[in-house]
Amino acid sequence: MTDPTETPANLDDMVAALAKTFAVAHAEDPDERLATALVFNAGRLAWRMRESGVTTDYKTSRTDVVTDADRAAEGFIARVLELIRPEDGLLGEEGAAREARSGRTWVIDPVDGTYNFASGSDYWCSALALVEGEPRSPRRLLLGAVHRPAMGYTWCGGPERATTIDDAEVAALAPRPLGEVSLATYLHPTWMARPGVRGAWESVAQGAATLRMLGAGSVDLAGVADGTLGAWMQHSVPAWDWLPGKALVEGAGGATAEVEAGGVTWCVAGNPAAVADIAGILEGHRD
Repeated sequence: MTDPTETPANLDDMVAALAKTFAVAHAEDPDERLATALVFNAGRLAWRMRESGVTTDYKTSRTDVVTDADRAAEGFIARVLELIRPEDGLLGEEGAAREARSGRTWVIDPVDGTYNFASGSDYWCSALALVEGEPRSPRRLLLGAVHRPAMGYTWCGGPERATTIDDAEVAALAPRPLGEVSLATYLHPTWMARPGVRGAWESVAQGAATLRMLGAGSVDLAGVADGTLGAWMQHSVPAWDWLPGKALVEGAGGATAEVEAGGVTWCVAGNPAAVADIAGILEGHRD
């Protein structure tokens, strides 16, 4: 692979060349195989770029960051899909966008957990989902795929496709109440000043056996799907942070929900009993 520390113009050329080579090799892949190959290669590209040093920019806050690796990885996925799925739409966190002519859209998060990524942590991933209909409120979720480069794991699954980790089917999620499982969650400090939001979050958090706040929602949700985490909850979640992991949890026999409470929408995932517990608590905080 070409040195990822080249000038931006040369980096763009490198990404285009990688996409063209990938497209030739994967032109006949079914959606599931294509999805796993895309997140694997996007994650590998980002990993190698980080090893050589990346530039970090700030979007809305000191913790809302984007790097050259985010843009390059998203550009790689977008270019591949333009070549071999030209009728499908695109929606990417870093700006990739194309209207669907097929009725299907790929929702892309090239580096989920960018703050972790930029800080040197290994708790990040590349993720995508494939949906039918409007991507922010799809009528059908087809599949999600997540690759975590540090561990080498790739998850893929969906409501109509059993979730796998490295092609091995995960065990179905057994019902367990919230009080017996770990809850992966996140609440930005600025939201602590909103009593309705803080109150809803605290009520759920106090009901869990233990909490995990790890900073990469799609990695969290993949962990929920494979049973290493018990449940997950976060509010105001963009489609690219929610749909890939939502697909994995549903493909593992889990449940998902979107609940209005405290003036925001909470996305919830986990085994069916834990999700029912969380939804019930949140419903007590409706405005």
